[in-house]
Amino acid sequence: MTTSTTPDGLALHDAALTDLPVPRVYELLALRVDVFVVEQACAYPELDGRDLEDGARHVFLVEPDGDRVVAALRRLDDRVDDHPVTRVGRVVTHADHRGAGLAGWLLDHVVAGEQRAIVLDAQEHLVDFYARSGFRVTGPGWLEDGIPHVPMRRDPEDA
Repeated sequence: MTTSTTPDGLALHDAALTDLPVPRVYELLALRVDVFVVEQACAYPELDGRDLEDGARHVFLVEPDGDRVVAALRRLDDRVDDHPVTRVGRVVTHADHRGAGLAGWLLDHVVAGEQRAIVLDAQEHLVDFYARSGFRVTGPGWLEDGIPHVPMRRDPEDA
């Protein structure tokens, strides 16, 4: 697990799920369920088995007092057209902290120094957010759980 501090004093962690204490794992999963399943009213299998894959990393921000995860994302090793890529997903920010740029810090952490292409499935209303980090729409959109999504990609040369 690696840890650093953001300019706002939040602790940024990057860890495999198995390196985290059970209460922190519970907190990460609860944040994802609270936002994606409850707030966005999407009944889907949040626990999809990918959190435990080799190479899966959980990048998240914790308040300075260490009491609460306020934003998180999941980074996976994946393949697209039989080429290795990094997949970013489950990007989530606690409602109390939205608009503070936290998801951007997490994304910057993943993008920094990445030598492979990075792919993600963006909720359509967040395309401009991801575009600021060099992502571009790569195909037609679709509805997932009633929310429009589009595929996006960032190649290393898109920096």
